[in-house]
Amino acid sequence: MKLYDRVFKPKKIVLSNGKKIYQRASRTPLIILLLLIFTYISTKVTETELSVLAERGEQFFVILGQMIPPNWSYANNIWRPMIDTIQMSLLGSVLGALVAIPIAMLSSSNLIQSRWVTGFFKLFLSITRTLPTLITASIATFIFGIGTTAGTIAIFIFTFSYIGKLMYENIENIDMGPFEAMESMGLSKVEAFRYAVVPQIMPTYLSVSLFAFEGNIRYAAILGYVGAGGIGLILNQELGWRDYANAGMILLILMVVVFIIEQISEYCRQKLT
Repeated sequence: MKLYDRVFKPKKIVLSNGKKIYQRASRTPLIILLLLIFTYISTKVTETELSVLAERGEQFFVILGQMIPPNWSYANNIWRPMIDTIQMSLLGSVLGALVAIPIAMLSSSNLIQSRWVTGFFKLFLSITRTLPTLITASIATFIFGIGTTAGTIAIFIFTFSYIGKLMYENIENIDMGPFEAMESMGLSKVEAFRYAVVPQIMPTYLSVSLFAFEGNIRYAAILGYVGAGGIGLILNQELGWRDYANAGMILLILMVVVFIIEQISEYCRQKLT
């Protein structure tokens, strides 16, 4: 009997045939208590004042009210940055998805026998995946300057690490019979990978790539806050000037564009399955 069952005794139930069974006490109260304790500790460590949130939370709706109705005449200033955002996301996603293929191959233990090689690339993917996109974009702006180039590189790094991680896990769970048969016929690992592995992982690869592109549109929209170009740059500018009607127009167009891209992406993923 576990410690929890010793503290909170299970309920004894006697069946009609005289057999006794025990129903364990719910762990929900303990989980809720632990969540409250850790929440309290977190607020103290981060010096967060929940009272301020309660007192000033209504200002969110005040600002939201100032965004409605949006400034329709400002729409002409949004299309160019919006196109830059889409181009930045598309280029970074395509390059990242392409680079993810060889990295996923080198990370798969069932394709590469050297633990040093697979371990290195798995560690590489883990490190790049843990870097927040905003931090990557900030570093890129110092190297390449303010603009869409930095945003494209940040999206590229996130995309290949994200797709690479999912794909090497997928590769490690495929049927290796065709791959081994190809190798036994004299084909190289790359050729065997092309004819035996790619057909098995292609639907998942395309679906994951489309999903990554869909998410990258949203990421690209906020990269402008660190100078990485796109629509986030003018959104940060309008919010800084407290011109909420213009900001509302930016958010409206962004939501419409993201919705359309999500619908197209979902349609394509359904066709792939």
